[in-house]
Amino acid sequence: MKAAVLESLENLVVQEVPTPVAGPDDALVRVHACAVCGSDIRIFHHGNNRVHPPAILGHESAGEIVAVGANVTAFRVGDRVALGSDVPCGECDFCRAGYGNNCQINYAMGYQFPGSFAEYVLLNRTVLNFGPVHRLPDQMSYDEGALAEPLACVLNAVELVDIKLGDTVVVMGAGPIGCMIIPVVLMRGATKVIAINRSPGRLGFAKQVGADVTVCSSEEEQVARVLEETGGLGADVIFTANPTPSSHADALQMARNRGRVNFFGGLPAGSKVELETNIIHYKELIVSGAHGSVPRHHRLAVELIASGKLDMKPFISHRFPLDEVNEAFRVAESKEGLRVIVKP
Repeated sequence: MKAAVLESLENLVVQEVPTPVAGPDDALVRVHACAVCGSDIRIFHHGNNRVHPPAILGHESAGEIVAVGANVTAFRVGDRVALGSDVPCGECDFCRAGYGNNCQINYAMGYQFPGSFAEYVLLNRTVLNFGPVHRLPDQMSYDEGALAEPLACVLNAVELVDIKLGDTVVVMGAGPIGCMIIPVVLMRGATKVIAINRSPGRLGFAKQVGADVTVCSSEEEQVARVLEETGGLGADVIFTANPTPSSHADALQMARNRGRVNFFGGLPAGSKVELETNIIHYKELIVSGAHGSVPRHHRLAVELIASGKLDMKPFISHRFPLDEVNEAFRVAESKEGLRVIVKP
């Protein structure tokens, strides 16, 4: 088969590799769509201790099952499926408690397990038994199915902050996933959403998907503007959907007393953030992190997209064949568009 292989840092090569063969406990998927995630770009440039080149990346994907092993009963040939990233081991304390994204082994597609920037991807026994593999209904495209993975991560974060009716929510970062947060918090009952972005280009899309107020942080002071929009009290919920360390400190400043702050976007490795923890103490803030998702979030993401309640089509800005995967990575990193899909 043809696959995009990360041979070494910043060296992604499309080449012929052996097509995986499904063993008795496996399933083989013909990949129809795989989106480029920010973590793919970070691995491309900086590597990851779970990824050992030569490796096939890609964890936001969907395709058709073309072979199943004799022991596989949950899926059959012809099933259209969406695939997520985080794969619980199914055996540790965290996995048994339903928090597989906190599994200490931390399996993931496109990390320890070969990913979907390839014509075919193999789903092993652990992935099939415990992982985020869910059937797509007929009306849902493979491209939309690929975006169930980032949407699942959003659902995890939104669940952690417990959006309440009437909440004012700030989303710091208007990239594709930051913008996915907006319609989800509105569904949960938020009545005012403030989207903040350093460059103005993406704020129009944030407005399109439901933001009530947009703030360009390179043109005005973001904490002051949020306080102005909230009568000086601050927002009920803040998500830091960006890789900028200073946004974490600013999030505490713009939070209302007893507000909830979620550090959603990962920071560059080694980042240090100086937080004035007295703000957390005296405001009685609840501060959480959010990393990935668990399979039930992925299933719910598929259901929400299939129902039409969340429209993922506007989030897809570019499509590239597998031979142009390096251009797909360039476009995704340049922020020229939103989610970029590779079509193997």
